[in-house]
Amino acid sequence: IRGAGTWKSERVIASRQGPHLRLAGGGAGILNFCANNYLGLSSHPEVIRAAVEALEKFGAGLSSVRFICGTQSIHKDLEEKIARFHQREDAILYASCFDANAGIFEALLTPEDAVLSDELNHASIIDGIRLCKANKYRYKHMDMQDLEAKLQDAQKHRLRLVATDGAFSMDGDIAPLREICQLAQKYDALVFIDECHATGFLGPNGRGTDELLGVMDKVTIINSTLGKALGGAAGGYTTGPKPLIELLRQRSRPYLFSNSLPPAVVGCASKALDLLMESNAIAQSMTAKTQRFRSKMTAAGFTISGKDHPICPVMLGDARLAAVMAEDMLNRGIYVIGFSYPVVPKGKARIRVQISAVHSDEDIDRCVEAFTEVGRKHGALP
Repeated sequence: IRGAGTWKSERVIASRQGPHLRLAGGGAGILNFCANNYLGLSSHPEVIRAAVEALEKFGAGLSSVRFICGTQSIHKDLEEKIARFHQREDAILYASCFDANAGIFEALLTPEDAVLSDELNHASIIDGIRLCKANKYRYKHMDMQDLEAKLQDAQKHRLRLVATDGAFSMDGDIAPLREICQLAQKYDALVFIDECHATGFLGPNGRGTDELLGVMDKVTIINSTLGKALGGAAGGYTTGPKPLIELLRQRSRPYLFSNSLPPAVVGCASKALDLLMESNAIAQSMTAKTQRFRSKMTAAGFTISGKDHPICPVMLGDARLAAVMAEDMLNRGIYVIGFSYPVVPKGKARIRVQISAVHSDEDIDRCVEAFTEVGRKHGALP
């Protein structure tokens, strides 16, 4: 791994998650631009207070899976709240969205069925699909002609499920859900979306990609996480039709054989959802900050992938350039990470910047200034 240049080192943080960090070993006042803490709720005082209250009332953990003695009232309350937030019939909690993705395809699909997956879907979707015995189709990234051709071929199967990320984590682009839903309706297919990088901040009320694109009534199944915008601790879920959720409680292996979510995590996520449903102000604040970073970086001469998403990949192409620029950015007090093969395709190395609602305009401007200095130093800018 070292020889291939893909060894991943872990920087150690000695403070809570937030826009400003302290690194172990003395690095203080570091601006953090690579967390999934989109709404800044990881360290929100009300979210932390809710976790402490749940810990004191319900204990550290359940020491059990859900169907034995691992279901508390707060688990049921959170599942109901998730379903209400997404305007779906029911929801089921998992230890992570990776587990939710690992648990749904095998439980839902048989050898008589077909699943059609975007080629750039998250690794957890790919692994979940591998576990099922359905007929597998992979269509070119966001290519609706290719999806339609594969849907036509899949008509011979009993059930067809189109699976896509709502927002793709490496490129910051958003799935064309309107077109996907139109094709699904035309070819009698179901639509599944992974909303980990959309829940809480995309759409007028932060309900995600389906709300943003006006197809909430056409997407059948949503998997998402509590570990990013919704408190940032851990946990994932599936929400959708009640019969599907009931089936998952009976057949989904990660649900049946994993301990239930710790009460403190449930308390965090529940309070995060309360804050979002009380006001859309936090979700709306993302738009202007994202636009500020993207427009200033583009004006400086950088190529930013994706569109209108707080994931802002600064495209550099060369893996070594991405690594040395990220290191130089840290020397200037900006925490970012370079991504290269095999995380992204060869020749598509980038530094992925992620904007948070708790970044100030000054934070964003300082980040752009550092990128400009480092980019000129290493020849990424003229």
